[in-house]
Amino acid sequence: MGRRFEGRVVIATHNEGKLREMRELLEPHGVECVSAGELLLPAPEETGDTFIANALIKARAAAEAAGLPAFADDSGLCVAALNNLPGITSARWAGEAGSFAAAMAMIETRLLERGCVSPDTRRAHFVSALALAWPDGHTETFEDRVDGVLVHPPRGAAGFGYDPMFQPDGHERTFGEMSPDEKHGLPADGSRALSHRARAFQALAKACLGAE
Repeated sequence: MGRRFEGRVVIATHNEGKLREMRELLEPHGVECVSAGELLLPAPEETGDTFIANALIKARAAAEAAGLPAFADDSGLCVAALNNLPGITSARWAGEAGSFAAAMAMIETRLLERGCVSPDTRRAHFVSALALAWPDGHTETFEDRVDGVLVHPPRGAAGFGYDPMFQPDGHERTFGEMSPDEKHGLPADGSRALSHRARAFQALAKACLGAE
């Protein structure tokens, strides 16, 4: 059992898509959220070499600056045929303009250069690492993943990032074609959630929010 996470917390992100999903996950637990952007907190340099390390950098920086507990996510797409790139550099592949359409096109080009056209050669997984940090230095971390295949052309305008090209195993639609409830709604029966972020949050909720 981890430390109880309650009251007012900082969501340590400036990414509007992540902020929306993290708020949706925390809302049922009655947690009051304020974002790093709303507090005008600077985004720290992400120098870690793992998802967990970068999530901790963001959570610790926000907790120290705001004097409040902080909740951070670091996530990314890992493509098997590309040696698990873009991985922790997933956001950077979108460039300064944050164009994930361009990033998805780049991935597709690299896959075609390697002759990856069949589903078994287009395997990928999303990873989400969640970190909680308190002003006194205590931290808790959780990580999970979801496996699937990459489709082309990308489908759907829901979600964000690489969602339109990722089709999770066992489903016919991409994350970009799914509603928020379908993508990361936590099952009432306690069964395994679908998205990488929801799966990591499911573990966090049990450890730090008293969820069953």
